[in-house]
Amino acid sequence: MIKSWRAMTLWKQVFIGLFLGVAIGLGLHYGLGDKGKHIAENWIYPFGKAFVNLIKMLVVPLIATTLVSGVIAMGDPKRLGSLGARTIGLYLLTTFFAVWLGLAMGTIFQPGAGIENIAEGAASSMDQVKNKMSSANAANGTIADKFLAIIPTNPIEALATGNVLQIIFFSILMGVGILLSGEKGKPLANFFDAAAEVVMKVTMMVMNLAPYGVMALMAWVMGKMGLGILTSMGKLAIALYLACFLQIIFVYGGIIIKGILRLPVIRYFYGISDAVGVAYSTASSNATLPVTISCAEHNLGVEKSIAGSVLPLGATINMDGTAIYLGIVALFATQAFGIPIGFGDYIMIALMATLMSIGAAGIPSAGLLLAASVLTQIGVTEDQSLLVIAFIFPFDRLLDMMRTVTNVSGDVAVACTVAKWEGQLDEEVFKTKSVV
Repeated sequence: MIKSWRAMTLWKQVFIGLFLGVAIGLGLHYGLGDKGKHIAENWIYPFGKAFVNLIKMLVVPLIATTLVSGVIAMGDPKRLGSLGARTIGLYLLTTFFAVWLGLAMGTIFQPGAGIENIAEGAASSMDQVKNKMSSANAANGTIADKFLAIIPTNPIEALATGNVLQIIFFSILMGVGILLSGEKGKPLANFFDAAAEVVMKVTMMVMNLAPYGVMALMAWVMGKMGLGILTSMGKLAIALYLACFLQIIFVYGGIIIKGILRLPVIRYFYGISDAVGVAYSTASSNATLPVTISCAEHNLGVEKSIAGSVLPLGATINMDGTAIYLGIVALFATQAFGIPIGFGDYIMIALMATLMSIGAAGIPSAGLLLAASVLTQIGVTEDQSLLVIAFIFPFDRLLDMMRTVTNVSGDVAVACTVAKWEGQLDEEVFKTKSVV
């Protein structure tokens, strides 16, 4: 039995853990009632949280070492220009498709129609949401503030606080500096190459715990919320999940992998399976980053320098799942409060959702908390926005899990595309390496 388990690929282990966690959680919720909820919250959740903390522990060293190592591996700082333009351009393009998919699903399913008890449903989580909204608003700022915030005044502080954008900025500059130093920079280049390799090895050690961490997280979610998490927000959940599935299958798989790259779609989906499992359970693109990089390199043949630069950037700015969500939540609010909107409002929602999704990284329940900025643009009052957010908040974990899967899937699709254009994609590995 143990031998068969060890021989199984990680993604299969993760999904077995996921389903076992659901079964255990539902058993606790419906079999033991309040006692089961207590067990899920106080005895099971800490194990899941410990797993997430182990992964988050690796995010900063992984980004710092792989980005510097990746820039050095390029050999020519001029490549960063074309690489950056292509990467950001592709991320914005996929976000464009994502937000319109979200609007289409919100229009078809009408998730806010018939929601008459929104104030009553929001009451229990109103105070919690107000506190989180204050933090989110403080983190937002103006566009100029966001731009200035990318440049660290203290790189050590950026590393200590885990400011991903600042770490990316400084790491790229450090890599360019090492390249320009020539022979004198070789010892530092060797150090970062070795450090990146060591961090990846530690990452794989941690990932062996993924099935158990995933099981604990899912047992906690279902043990605490039960099937109510699925039924209370049924239309909204269906609209979001369907839009995300369409984005992953048709935009990433069909348009990018099959259409642009002319590569087998099934291999792409097999190749990202480990990352998908971790993304769904942790609901964090940053926490999934170590696995995402490993999948891109080892399963899909993306060269190390591309994976180490494109994927950390994607985990920070590529939030297609959030863009989908913002569009759906905006329509949910207008439908719930009977606010009529026209085509111009759809355009405004699309633009705001795209811009706000880019700034979503690093904020807990980012997609939901940033929704207020979109809602105020289409006639929803501040009080109504708070009601909508508080109403959805208790169920946001389930929705956030699918948003994260979408984000991570898009990151890898873009990384494969950029690698192909840069001549850094091993298509033999992509096409033939088995991960089943």
